[in-house]
Amino acid sequence: MKQILDTISAGQTGIQEHFHYLHQNPGLAFEETVAASYIAGKLREWGYEVTEGLGQTGVVARLKVGDGQASIGLRADTDALPVQEGADLPYKSQIASKSHMCGHDAHSAMLLGAAEYLAKTKNFNGTLNLVFQPAEEIMAGAPGMIADGLFEKFPMDVIFGMHNMPGLLAGKLHFTSGPIMAAVDNWEIVLTGVGSHGSMPEKSIDPLVAGAALVMSLQTIVSRNVAPMDAAVVSVGAFQSGDAGNVIPQNATLRLSVRTRKPETRQMVLDKIRSITKATAEAYNVQSEIKEGPPGAILINNPEQTERCTQIARALLGEDNVVNPGPTFMGSEDFAFYAEKIPGVYAFVGNGDTYNVHHPMYVFDEKVLPVGSAYWVAIAESYLK
Repeated sequence: MKQILDTISAGQTGIQEHFHYLHQNPGLAFEETVAASYIAGKLREWGYEVTEGLGQTGVVARLKVGDGQASIGLRADTDALPVQEGADLPYKSQIASKSHMCGHDAHSAMLLGAAEYLAKTKNFNGTLNLVFQPAEEIMAGAPGMIADGLFEKFPMDVIFGMHNMPGLLAGKLHFTSGPIMAAVDNWEIVLTGVGSHGSMPEKSIDPLVAGAALVMSLQTIVSRNVAPMDAAVVSVGAFQSGDAGNVIPQNATLRLSVRTRKPETRQMVLDKIRSITKATAEAYNVQSEIKEGPPGAILINNPEQTERCTQIARALLGEDNVVNPGPTFMGSEDFAFYAEKIPGVYAFVGNGDTYNVHHPMYVFDEKVLPVGSAYWVAIAESYLK
């Protein structure tokens, strides 16, 4: 298998061109029209059957070779972030306040590189499905594609995903069976009181004070209810109330990001948020409303398929460049929704000692591009023999 990496590395200029173009033309969630058009055009050139518009701006490409009955999916994400790029790159984002500070452009470029290689060599027997998914950053792209019939229109036995990760040695692949990324539940709590002049607090029911108490009470959920060997996060990332120092406001809004790694822990934490909010509202005589976001999902790698992918990667890159078990993260990934439907394997490829994803100075290491492409080729050729 090592010749796959050698061949792709020798011709990686095309993958870099994909990467640079996508990097310069970022689109936020469900606005990835430039990327979708570019990706669809390239795939059609190489002979794929292309479907656009799945999950609004998603692209799915299918290539069937031979009479094999096996069918797999390789997935990349396409959306960018509302962040002004800080690094002065020659291929810097051309759109103000939008940039690929998470590497989704590189993920798509790596899959495009594999797509071209596989279309030319056709060294497989079965059906290859390439999924270019929008809106991963808001956890809505995968549910959207599933709702639009992804698995009914493109049946798959197993699906694979991959993400670059700063802090891990560049080019090394990491695999872990079982839960590897947390579920995220993004909730909003609105407290409603009675506004008043700042000099007459007795005529008010102050939602800001209630909100402050609620922020502190929510912090006891993890510290006093989650076992130290388990993991959970309850973060209040926004607390908005009032506009002037001499006005007691009418409303207070808290926005929460909740992360959990076990289904039972998730249920307990969410129930605690509900009960603490209700009790705090009653104690401070305010009204409360919880606006629950889309239900989160824990990303769980299929153990059997994870072991198989590990062996394929070792044959491709060598023992020293593949880690199993690898790290797990409290971040979230909507690939989890695919893995709830069919067996899935999500890998991490090291990006080296760089700024973390979502940082304005983050830069994807281009030396990793042929590694990711070669891994996709090896997966396709191994699963579709």
